[in-house]
Amino acid sequence: MIDLHTHTLFSDGELLPSELVRRADIRGYSAIAITDHADASNIDFIVPRIVKVAGELNAAGGIKVIPGIELTHVPPSQIKGLIQEARRLGAKLVVVHGETPVEPVIPGTNRAAIESMADIIAHPGFIKEEDVVLAAKSGVYLEITARRGHNLTNGYVAKIAVKHGANMVLNSDSHAPSDLLDRDAARAVALGAGLEEDDIKRLEKNANDILQRVFKVNSK
Repeated sequence: MIDLHTHTLFSDGELLPSELVRRADIRGYSAIAITDHADASNIDFIVPRIVKVAGELNAAGGIKVIPGIELTHVPPSQIKGLIQEARRLGAKLVVVHGETPVEPVIPGTNRAAIESMADIIAHPGFIKEEDVVLAAKSGVYLEITARRGHNLTNGYVAKIAVKHGANMVLNSDSHAPSDLLDRDAARAVALGAGLEEDDIKRLEKNANDILQRVFKVNSK
């Protein structure tokens, strides 16, 4: 299992990074990304701390920890600059909080994130078809999410992503210990989104491709 979207006490999660990683390890994860919420007000505080703790946990061995960030409710005009800032500060994975139907995300967020080369668009909601086409061309990943509420549009996202050949990843968007997935739970989310066996295998490959890009290693 590789999970590329989780939260800790650095934003609205319940656990310290060390405990989140330990619980993920027990669940059988091979890698996890810590992607706490950020905007212009706190990005310079959160990213360096996630980078620091990820480095310490990776040095201790065990599962791989990817330092990341989730840009959340950022005005579309600011997304490119904050992606660049996050990477300058050391984030290895930049997720943008997409246009989920259960929050008032500013229209145009999905498009700005794709044009700005975010790594993943989290829960992109009823993403426009032309934006999916652009994501496919740009190599930006669309998320299939286990998160309650955000997952209402998983079926739509999966269908349109398959139609246009856009890459997908499946994440927990974990905020609490109970949110972490195992393989059976992840498979259930994928099947519930209407994905076929080949698509599910591709989800795993896509997550592993991101892991290899960050660490240049294979997952377990």
